[in-house]
Amino acid sequence: MLRLLALLLIMFSAATAMAREWQIAPEGEALAIALQNAEAGDIIRLAPGTYKGPIEIDKSIVLDGQSHAHVIGNEQGSVVTILAKDVTVRGLKITGSGSDGETKDAGITISKTADRALVEHNELIGNLVGIDIHGTKNALVQKNKIEGRLDHRMNARGNGVYVWNATGSKVIGNDIRYGRDGIFVNTSKKNVFEGNRMRDLRFAIHYMHANNSVVRGNTSLANHLGYAIMYSDNVVIENNLSRGDRDHGIMLNYTNKSTIIGNRVEEGGEKCVFIYNAHKNQFNQNLFAQCQIGIHFTAGSERNTFAQNSFISNRTQVKYVGSKWVDWSVEGKGNFWSDHSAFDLDGNGIADAAYRPNDIMDHVLWTQPAAKSLLGSPAVQLIRWSQSAFPALLPGGVVDKAPLMQPVLPNLKEWEER
Repeated sequence: MLRLLALLLIMFSAATAMAREWQIAPEGEALAIALQNAEAGDIIRLAPGTYKGPIEIDKSIVLDGQSHAHVIGNEQGSVVTILAKDVTVRGLKITGSGSDGETKDAGITISKTADRALVEHNELIGNLVGIDIHGTKNALVQKNKIEGRLDHRMNARGNGVYVWNATGSKVIGNDIRYGRDGIFVNTSKKNVFEGNRMRDLRFAIHYMHANNSVVRGNTSLANHLGYAIMYSDNVVIENNLSRGDRDHGIMLNYTNKSTIIGNRVEEGGEKCVFIYNAHKNQFNQNLFAQCQIGIHFTAGSERNTFAQNSFISNRTQVKYVGSKWVDWSVEGKGNFWSDHSAFDLDGNGIADAAYRPNDIMDHVLWTQPAAKSLLGSPAVQLIRWSQSAFPALLPGGVVDKAPLMQPVLPNLKEWEER
């Protein structure tokens, strides 16, 4: 046993001795030569300065720019391409990718052979795509600063982080601005997107065919749309902030069996939440505030549950056209509605009267917008008074049978500059 232990120690020492640490200065082809001659396990540290790209990393090494090295591409293809497993790229400033959307020219491309890549603490400025996680497994992209391009129309720009056919990816704590979408996910599963800030984009997070994943603790500021979850099942959307997003804070499109909990959507433009043909989703303890419409759901969206959410100061709290009643309360607890004048005589925190956000005139106006010219007429006022006095006249729609007297407000941690 002692001999075996001694042999293992000798082998470990030999392996450690074989790993080298390269100190590279920004001179000529020094970086390219180091990458060519490095072996698996080596660490390449770059001195402050500018280095010529593009570069490829085909061995399991650490490339460390120490927050002072700048790699500049030749405006063709990706600047840094990772080809080997277990590669770490950190502390680099990266600029100068190509502009080809078909090939997804990027600051950093993590290829399908580069499992378990770690990309952290980099600054990627003005590339078409910031980081492309392309067909790999278990990549970790964290604490990078990514600023996209502004020299194309928005839909022709690249995404901050592009995730394609990648399983187990984690995108955590990144600061993403400009470009098209902050994080675009397609045909991937078991991913985690957490603690990212996304500003001045089309979509903050754009999901397509991405099942069994988590979107948690992200911040979306002044984008066209915050969190677009499409054609995906079993997604957890938790403790995210959407503030000032123009069209929708959260959109579920053909998304099923997902949990939307503890999010804040506030100061938005058109809709806090838009639900289209999405089923069996649970909305709990969210704040939807100061939008034109709190929630708009349509296209046969069914068996969604809403409980302990707070609807505050939306011009229209709910927009739903249906012929049957849909109860928005679960196990005797409904939601808080800022425009619900109610009493709680028994002091149990539940209003004594049900809340109905829409009446028949709302339905008429949504289907016949020209009827708005009649809003001030005595006939319309009489219809609305009649329905408030006799709820049985209502044709169906949302009803909260147990509205809350006090709001449930998610307490989210604000983004801290890193």
